[in-house]
Amino acid sequence: MKNLILIGMPGTGKSAVGKTLAQRLGYTFLDVDDVINERTGKTLKELLMEMGVDDFVVLEGKVGESLNLESTVIATGGSMVLSHNAMEHLLENGVGIWLETPLREIEGRMPQDLWDRGIAAPRDMTIREIYREREPLYAKYADMIVASREGEDATAHQVEQVMRTVGLSLKS
Repeated sequence: MKNLILIGMPGTGKSAVGKTLAQRLGYTFLDVDDVINERTGKTLKELLMEMGVDDFVVLEGKVGESLNLESTVIATGGSMVLSHNAMEHLLENGVGIWLETPLREIEGRMPQDLWDRGIAAPRDMTIREIYREREPLYAKYADMIVASREGEDATAHQVEQVMRTVGLSLKS
């Protein structure tokens, strides 16, 4: 069975929606940030401080490339789209779903120091600049775009409805 690959900005609810969607579909749920934490024994913030953004993005991409799963809802890190090879690998057996959230909502959810949240971007970049940089990549890798709604269950339900409407089957 095909995977569902959730992409989008930090703060869009990929993890929360992913867990709910996996439960609704009887799928497994995997958060790539958790995999990175388990493999390194470090938080995203610690890794960013030690490695810097560029090396972190390489590490995140390698983790993405290493995943070979079926029937799994995968919540990617917001910067996974910066790794072309990882995204191509994930989409070989997956449907890319961009959880699109208005920038003003994302800004309201983010801390002052984005590195506290483990966001892979240069320290002087604003959330608006990160959004502008990544938006074309989210669009490139998305098989479908779903407006992130208030509440995980509502967004998960909307993902299911859009999939049915466009005839996306989860069967390989």
